Amino acid sequence: MTAIDTNNQQAPHSHGLPVAGSTGSGSPPERFTSRNPDDFAVPTGREEEWRFTPLRKLRPMFNSFQVDSTIRPTWVAPAEVTIEVVAADDALIGSVLRPADRVSALALANVRHALVVRIPAGIELSEPVWVTITGKPGLNYGHVVIDAAPNSKATVILDHVGSASLAANVETIVGDGANLTVVSVQDWDADTIHLAALATRVNRDAKLTHVVINLGGSIVRLTPTVEFGGPGAQAELYGLSFAGDGQHQESRLHVDHAVPNCSSNVVYKSALDGETARTVWIGDVRIRPAATGTSTYELNRNLLLSDGARADSVPNLEIETGEIAGAGHASATGRFDDLQLFYLQSRGIPEEDARRLVVRGFFNDILKYIKVEALHDRLMDTILTRLGAK
Repeated sequence: MTAIDTNNQQAPHSHGLPVAGSTGSGSPPERFTSRNPDDFAVPTGREEEWRFTPLRKLRPMFNSFQVDSTIRPTWVAPAEVTIEVVAADDALIGSVLRPADRVSALALANVRHALVVRIPAGIELSEPVWVTITGKPGLNYGHVVIDAAPNSKATVILDHVGSASLAANVETIVGDGANLTVVSVQDWDADTIHLAALATRVNRDAKLTHVVINLGGSIVRLTPTVEFGGPGAQAELYGLSFAGDGQHQESRLHVDHAVPNCSSNVVYKSALDGETARTVWIGDVRIRPAATGTSTYELNRNLLLSDGARADSVPNLEIETGEIAGAGHASATGRFDDLQLFYLQSRGIPEEDARRLVVRGFFNDILKYIKVEALHDRLMDTILTRLGAK
């Protein structure tokens, strides 16, 4: 891939890296959160958190609305797992989420029921928990909670299909010593609007692997956040977006290191195929003064397959202590590497087949983290079909 690349690496125990978004005191501002939707102004597009988003299509979702559609969850899960629909006043609802925008706060305030997935303590699931969320046209709110109890090991798939205008929140709790993989698939119909906050707490010595796959929908805007509840916690965040004409796919991540000896790794990749295809990736990582021993890195790669396609990529790293194991970020956006294509064609591979092979390899760096064969194969088939291979 021929690319424009930015790469910043903070060496262990070094000082002096400029702090993004810092105040006059040298400390970054606190991220504003509130459960009250009225604490957030209706977005105008001038706000940093909304400046890349096509707001005109989202106007109905910036105020409380009357639900006029259905969102139907169905699931297949091992017998040990408990899945139930609970009222919005359940103690788990809002236990991790701290809304950072108006839509998330409105969804929390107006949702009436939530789907709760409970993984028992000390159990290792051999099969995934597969939740299919099917939408029908119209406006709706949604809420999902995944509660992985201490020392459990599980994979949970949230598979979004159908059509909807959905404002939603997803909360994930990874208990002490637990190992949880969450795969969020947005395979919506072409007219869907999906705005969601994905909030996770990873507790002591626990590991989270979080994979986001954006394929369908008109506008998909997801805001994953991670906080650490104790030393030894690990977060691996992976993302894949494949945007075509008329699609806007936006990912805004916020990883908050506030306790010592935790690690995070972020890898997001996008391919854009169409003159009006658009992706946005914002990666914010904050290392607070108490978060000594932190190791973190974030990487974003964008592959432009068509003239007119646009990918915005903004990595931000805020470091408030020099006592870290390492931190850095990198971003690149570009077209096919002509030498790579020439190499494949020189070995008898037609140009279109060569392009598909490059894209397949580009995305396989993310899809390899999906260990559920049926889902992995389905997603790859979808990508290849869109590339004209089937």
